[in-house]
Amino acid sequence: MQKRRFIPGAVNHCFQKTAGEEVLFYHVSDYLACFTFICASARRHRVSVLSLVLMPDHLHHCTRAQESEELSAFVQEYTTHFASMQNRMCHHPTPLFLKPFGSAPKMGDKSVRTALIYLGNNGPERKLSALAAEYRWSFLAYYHNDHPFSEPLRLASASKALRRAVSLVRDKAGKNQPLRYQTLQWLFKPLGSMERQQLADFIVTSYNVIDYEAAIAYFGSYEAMLEAMRLTKGSEHEIEEKFVGWDDKVYAQMTRSLMAEKGLADIHDLFLMPEAGRYALVPFLETRTVAPRKQILKFLRLPVADPVADSRGGSCGR
Repeated sequence: MQKRRFIPGAVNHCFQKTAGEEVLFYHVSDYLACFTFICASARRHRVSVLSLVLMPDHLHHCTRAQESEELSAFVQEYTTHFASMQNRMCHHPTPLFLKPFGSAPKMGDKSVRTALIYLGNNGPERKLSALAAEYRWSFLAYYHNDHPFSEPLRLASASKALRRAVSLVRDKAGKNQPLRYQTLQWLFKPLGSMERQQLADFIVTSYNVIDYEAAIAYFGSYEAMLEAMRLTKGSEHEIEEKFVGWDDKVYAQMTRSLMAEKGLADIHDLFLMPEAGRYALVPFLETRTVAPRKQILKFLRLPVADPVADSRGGSCGR
C-alpha cells in the first residue's frame, strides 16, 4: 500500500465515499449523526477542522493535524463508529466506506484556498443550493448565526418535547458524546416541522468544532471567502474526484416519493427489502424523477449496471 503523503501541521484535504459508491445520507438523522461523530472525534484527537461538507454520497473535510497517526486515528474513529451504526440501521452487511480514505496535504495559502473553495462549491455544483452558504451541510452559514435554517429558538414558548430535546442535546454535547440514530429518532419524533428545524440547528451549533477563523484567514474576511466560492469553479486533482453534473436534489425527491406512496415510516426501512424488491422500485422512481437509472441504483444501494445498458442516459457520479 502506498504510504500516505503527510506534512506535519499542514492542512489536509480528506475525502471519503462509500465502498460501492452508494448514497450515504438519506435523512437529516444521517447527517446529524455523522456530524456529531466527526465533531466528537475531532475534540478527542485534537485536530483542527477548517471546513466540513457532507454530500449525499460522500464527505470532505479540510483538517490540520500535527502527526499522520493523529489524522488517521481521527478519521478511523468516526468512520468506524458511524459506519457500524448505519450498517445496522440499513442492514448493510459489507464495509460502508472505501478504504483507505483519500487525503492530500496542501502547501501554501493558494493551495489551501483552492481546497476550501472546492469544498464550499460542492453543494452548488450538485444543484443542492444556489450559493455555498445556502447548503446546510457545508455548515458555512453557522459561522455567525446559530439558527440559519430556522426561527430563533425560544425555550419559554417551545413545546415540552423540544425543551426536553434541547436539555438532552446539551448534556450529550457537554460530555462530547455523539448522537446515535435511536436518540435522534426519539428527539425528533414528537416535534412539528418548525421545531424539527430548530432542533437541527441547535444540534449543529452545540457540537460544531469547525475553526471558521482559521479558514477565513486565508481570504481576509468571511464575505471574501464566500465571494471566492461564488466566483470560482474547479477540481481538486490531487483527490482524483471528477464532477459530472448530476443533480443531487433528486435524492430528496426519491425519499419523499417512497415515503408518501410506498408507506415507509422511515426511509431506512427501504433496506429491509430484498434486492429484488428494491429493483422493482426502479421503474417507479424513474417516473417520479429525472434521475438517470444509475443514480437511482446508487440511491437503492443496488449494483450499478453497465452504462451502455442505462436506457435513460447519464454517467457515473463522483
